[in-house]
Amino acid sequence: MAKITKIEAQKRQGRYNVYLDGKYAFPVAESVLIQFRLMKGMEIDQKLEAQITTADQIARAYSRMLDYLSHQLRTESDVIQKLHDLETPEEFIEPVLQKLRAQKLLDDHEYAASYVRTEMNTDLKGPGNIRQKLRLKKIGENDIDDALAQFTLERQLENATKLAKKLFRRYRSQPIRRQEQKVRQGLMTKGYASTIYDQVKDQVEPEEDFDQQEELLNHQAEKIWHRYRRYQGYEREMKFKQAMYRKGFDLDATQAWLDRQDSEESFSDE
Repeated sequence: MAKITKIEAQKRQGRYNVYLDGKYAFPVAESVLIQFRLMKGMEIDQKLEAQITTADQIARAYSRMLDYLSHQLRTESDVIQKLHDLETPEEFIEPVLQKLRAQKLLDDHEYAASYVRTEMNTDLKGPGNIRQKLRLKKIGENDIDDALAQFTLERQLENATKLAKKLFRRYRSQPIRRQEQKVRQGLMTKGYASTIYDQVKDQVEPEEDFDQQEELLNHQAEKIWHRYRRYQGYEREMKFKQAMYRKGFDLDATQAWLDRQDSEESFSDE
């Protein structure tokens, strides 16, 4: 059985070198030194030395995770991935997680709540997108549900209104029907339920600029009518209407333009 003959502080704070029978044996963290009450003159067998070495490896991994967590909140999956990146032996990962949980430094429930608060206050994402992001972080569904409870319908409508107004400005040069389609789809893409647009549309739909819409329709109609010039009669009209509808133009307005076009062509033939 070996005896501790010297415990020497390393240059690195909180780390010590342990000497057995006058020879360097192993390093330990201060927490391990205290845990095993290591002191000069203490006898150590191979089993105890193995326990001390294991505890030190866990302490080192724990210390590195403290540094990792000092910059921002992390999830358990983040910490596990970081430990893997550092090539931490698998058997040390759960003890490190347990220590972090015990110190309230690792809490997926709190992480989810904080994440939702941040997104709700600084971005315009809907609950669907937020849920997906948290799932990617491997947060449990119950924790996600609890966190999203603070994103009330009232707050969703408030944020969706801001987003919808922003989207309407982006698509203001589009036909009215296309604008509505784009904004509705934009809200859903951002994670809002399909019914949200119907609840905010009266507040966000801009007043229609009839002159702009007429100019837009005329411009597109002339291009499309010319595009299908190789067709005749009914076939040309149907292809024209279909193309205009796909562009987002109202069918009644399209038919009105077509009626005017027919009148002009009839007049020119005379």
